Amino acid sequence: MEANGRDIVRIGQLELRFLVTGEGATVFEFTVPSHARVPAPHYHRDADEILYGLEGVLLITVDGRKQELGVGDAVFIPRGSIHHHENLTEGTARALAVITPGTIGRGYFEEIADVINVPGKPDLAKAKEVMLRHGLVPA
Repeated sequence: MEANGRDIVRIGQLELRFLVTGEGATVFEFTVPSHARVPAPHYHRDADEILYGLEGVLLITVDGRKQELGVGDAVFIPRGSIHHHENLTEGTARALAVITPGTIGRGYFEEIADVINVPGKPDLAKAKEVMLRHGLVPA
């Protein structure tokens, strides 16, 4: 599928290009610029996540264990595992993210983008409400 404006959701400096959205799975390319602000540590109540490195290096922390996700590397994040992604390098990092089942879909990312992409500080209580409603639990 060729990217167009409807395929992409931006949350702060992060860019998500959606490839598959449905009940079975949500699949997107996740682009993280160098030292970009990233979501706080959290876990998924009802979905597993798989990350596959496409470009650069992401530091992935799962249940307190840190590992680098480079090109060709994969990480499985089981539901209930507290995790966090960050790009501490000077280059852009890009990964393919697969969330299954697709309970955390494009709608969640659009809603959280509306909360985060505001002038000044975002309303963290509202962000938490959106997260919880979609099955993400802040750690």
